[in-house]
Amino acid sequence: MSRSLRPETRPDLRPAVAAALAEAVAPDTIADEARGFPGWIAGFRGRALAQGIAPGVFDRAFEGVTFQADVIRRDRNQSEFVKPIWDYLDSAVSETRVQNGRAALAQYGAVLTRIEARYGVDKEIVAAIWGMETSYGSYRGSAPIVDSLATLAYDGRRAAFFETQLVDALKIIQAGDTDARHMTGSWAGAMGHTQFMPSSYLAHAVDFTGDGRRDIWSDDPTDALASTAAYLAHFGWTKGQPWGVEVQLPRGFDHRLADRSVKRMPSDWARLGVRDMGGRAVRDYGRAAILLPAGARGAAFMVFDNFRVIERYNPADAYVIGVGHLADRLKGGGPIRGAWPRDDRALASAERKELQERLTRAGFDTNGVDGRIGPDTVSALRAYQSAVGLIPDGYASMAVLRRLR
Repeated sequence: MSRSLRPETRPDLRPAVAAALAEAVAPDTIADEARGFPGWIAGFRGRALAQGIAPGVFDRAFEGVTFQADVIRRDRNQSEFVKPIWDYLDSAVSETRVQNGRAALAQYGAVLTRIEARYGVDKEIVAAIWGMETSYGSYRGSAPIVDSLATLAYDGRRAAFFETQLVDALKIIQAGDTDARHMTGSWAGAMGHTQFMPSSYLAHAVDFTGDGRRDIWSDDPTDALASTAAYLAHFGWTKGQPWGVEVQLPRGFDHRLADRSVKRMPSDWARLGVRDMGGRAVRDYGRAAILLPAGARGAAFMVFDNFRVIERYNPADAYVIGVGHLADRLKGGGPIRGAWPRDDRALASAERKELQERLTRAGFDTNGVDGRIGPDTVSALRAYQSAVGLIPDGYASMAVLRRLR
């Protein structure tokens, strides 16, 4: 299965950009491409049957399946513009979502407590993922999964991946957990209360209610919540360990140490002056790294191995912090106290590529130009920042790009 539960991670599009891009793919082009869809289904039928799908199951699942032009538009027109983490968290952990989460915990508290007892995953973490994915089940997606996955397997950017997901969706139907009519979700194939891809469902979904079906689609969220806990437990959730703790860094802190690869016990960090927001040393829950998601001007977090477990659901730092912080709020904690550089903005894809190109030309090799701020780019950026007297936080900001220009 893929590294994360869902096929890819992209924070919400800016509405105006999304609306403009929705018109970017010519309807006539999509209509032309759709003509080959019936022939593709005929060819795929043989491949699916070769993987164990019964002819009757296939034919019933594909009865009435149509090419979904809107899915292709969405797949091709994903914006290069993303929200900065502070805007993302403002909506992801809004007061409304916190209050709705507390109401959901009150309503399903007994079930979530039993799930926590069985899998060892904090009920607030499970509830937070539920809140982040579908606003506690209020919007689980209405796209027909077989239609969407077939469209993406036929004409998507990652056809092989989505064909595998489509076969897995047929296996779910064949097992009797649901039927094609009730198998709905997002346009990209994520399903149910907590948005499982079919492959993740097959590997990790559980029948917690004991009714013989792993039902993540119905109004009852029990199986979906238990499946989410089972998923996190499988990837090594440590009971009693936080995902992370907001911390304050001492004056003169060596920001080169704020790197996910630099892990120390909290007591070791405390000796360097790293404290929680109350000025106390963080308990020794396990080895931890210092994360600065918005650089030295933003909030700082000490993150533990459970941070990496949540990454298996969705690898974006903003998402993981959103889940963790929402869970903390559901436990009664307060808002993030550190300031965010709200006068800054996230770099667009073209700007990230420009940053990499300029760093490399300046003698700080990023080992390629792909628009992704990975470890090589961060390392090159830190080296550049150190060389020109900036704080070496490795944060790809507009200020650094302007300096390089």
